[in-house]
Amino acid sequence: MTEDKKPYVKPLPVPNMESEPFWSALKEHRLQVQQCKSCSKHYFYPRSHCPFCYSGDVEWVGCSGKGKVHTFSVIRQNMAPGFREEAPYVVAMVELDEGGVQMMTNIVECEPGDVSIGMPVQVTFEDVTDEVTLPKFKPA
Repeated sequence: MTEDKKPYVKPLPVPNMESEPFWSALKEHRLQVQQCKSCSKHYFYPRSHCPFCYSGDVEWVGCSGKGKVHTFSVIRQNMAPGFREEAPYVVAMVELDEGGVQMMTNIVECEPGDVSIGMPVQVTFEDVTDEVTLPKFKPA
């Protein structure tokens, strides 16, 4: 963590065997999801087997980082430390351009009232600690 950053007080992800490649790529400011080699479908969240055909023959592939807001909610109250200071903020499901993959995230760099369903967005990376980078999305 750099000297000018406040300590990060929100919960942090704990990578496991399936998700570690996702988190490692984010540290390099790359977004990737899994793709099944058997049925060719993309999916997220990370898991060892394809949720569509149940094949274990899966791989990690890079994403464009572009998509659209599928649905969202504006959070106006949250008393948990780290969250209350950011209210109001947007929690959204973003549908990536890669095969309809959906990812829960925050919409940033715009006013909550400007977010709409179908709004084009692109990934941005927030380095919250020296070890963890989070994918967030901003208007495209």
